[in-house]
Parts: sequence; structure tokens; C-alpha cells
Amino acid sequence: MNISSFDDLLQAAGQQTQPQRLLFVFAGADLPKDCTPEQKASYFKGHGGELVPLMYVDKLPQELSSFAALELESRSFGKEWSIVFAAAMSGSGDKAPSSEAAEKPMQQMVEQIKMGSLASFIPFNRQGEPVNFE
Repeated sequence: MNISSFDDLLQAAGQQTQPQRLLFVFAGADLPKDCTPEQKASYFKGHGGELVPLMYVDKLPQELSSFAALELESRSFGKEWSIVFAAAMSGSGDKAPSSEAAEKPMQQMVEQIKMGSLASFIPFNRQGEPVNFE
């Protein structure tokens, strides 16, 4: 299935043969310590920077009705984010993975984002639209 919206992600998660747990890492942008003057100028114009994971949460698909619900919940953490990365974990039998089982994969997800290894995740902007990194 082609994921062209957050609703597509929720629908795809619900259609899997194994129950799913969705993983979300919210990230902001910051300047690298060793940035060049050009990078700094571009950053202050709203472009560039490096991704910094700020917070994360895991959810069962049925716990989310829409992207707006996730975005609203994210406000309670009090951190301004720019992009959210999504991934999914499959359960076994008729049981979805627990939040405890999601902790290690979430930490791995955070580390991959810090290293810029993003291919395994679906990024969404603040409007819930998928982002294409080119």
C-alpha cells in the first residue's frame, strides 16, 4: 500500500494480519555545532539544520482517530517539533506488542534518526502530510 497520508498509515496498520503498535518520534531542527556561515544563514531562513529527536510515543492504531489527535496530544509535551517519524511493530497471534516491548525499538529509532538513517520510517510534517527527503 502506498502511504500518501496519515490516514493511509492508520488504514494500513488496521489491515495487517498481525496486530500493530505504531511508533512515533517527534523531531525538531537545530544547527550543528560545526556549521558553516552558509548553513547558518540557510537555517535562519527556514531551511537545513540537523534533526534532533525531542520526544516519542507508541500507540495502538485504534488509539488514534486522526493525525489531528496525535498532533493535539503532542502539544501536552510542551516541545515544538517540526516532523514526526512513524514506524510499526507487528504482534503475534491476536496480541499487539506492548508499550514495554516497544521501548527498545523506540530507542533504536531515536538513534537512527540522530544518525540520519531515515529510510525505515515514514516522516510527516505538522499538517500530517508525508515528507520526501531528497
